[in-house]
Amino acid sequence: MPIVYRSRVFDIEVDLVTLMNDREHEVATVRHAPSVVLLPVQEDGRLILVRQYRHSAGRELWELPAGSIEPGESPEAAAARECEEEIALRPGRIERLGAFYPAPGYCDERLMFFRVSDLEQPPAESPHHPDEDEEIYAQAFTIDAARGMVARGEIVDLKTAYGLTLL
Repeated sequence: MPIVYRSRVFDIEVDLVTLMNDREHEVATVRHAPSVVLLPVQEDGRLILVRQYRHSAGRELWELPAGSIEPGESPEAAAARECEEEIALRPGRIERLGAFYPAPGYCDERLMFFRVSDLEQPPAESPHHPDEDEEIYAQAFTIDAARGMVARGEIVDLKTAYGLTLL
């Protein structure tokens, strides 16, 4: 399975695959570590979304906080780490809601959705901070307001639009 491209976030692999009709086809696959998607729910029931610039979309997007699972890290530990990195809050409770492939036609990334709650300030010495290449703005919304943002086309990120159906 030759890797034809490596980046900090993903690799691209090209394989020759024999299909059930015995025909061979070249298939490219984006190899991406599994990721966590967070639904951070505050005590008052509001959901925290993040706004950040996405170069591939050419604009800032409202999204659920998310990030890749590091090698050797459990999904729950990744959810806690990403919560601190993206919204500067530590979850007291982490509940797994399901796992899904967002684009199985060309990518093996698996998104694991977690509701995180009992949010509190992390200790000052916490090592978790936003990545150097991220400028993230966090804001709380009612779930109805967030769903309205999807309906109005203000949220165009599919993992976020789908994640709202899990609440």
